[in-house]
Amino acid sequence: MSKTSQRYLVLISKIIFFYSIFYVVMKILAIFQGAWLIPNLILSLPYAIFAVIGGFMVKRNSYHWAYVIAGAIVISVIRYYEQEWMVHLHNYFN
Repeated sequence: MSKTSQRYLVLISKIIFFYSIFYVVMKILAIFQGAWLIPNLILSLPYAIFAVIGGFMVKRNSYHWAYVIAGAIVISVIRYYEQEWMVHLHNYFN
């Protein structure tokens, strides 16, 4: 892999890692401010998984393009459908 490609891999992996941490923290804060508990926890679960995997990758300084591709797809899909899924999950569990 070229040096430029490796730098992009590291940069994008860290962006996904830090964004995942930020998203989980924001969902936890929203729950404490009165947002729906179960839908917020369910929708933040994939981000928590990406944060844990990203943490291991950063700690080991070992990165993989599968993490970047899966992260981009999952984050995009969840953010696009988030409001709709939030309402459906709330209605399902109540």
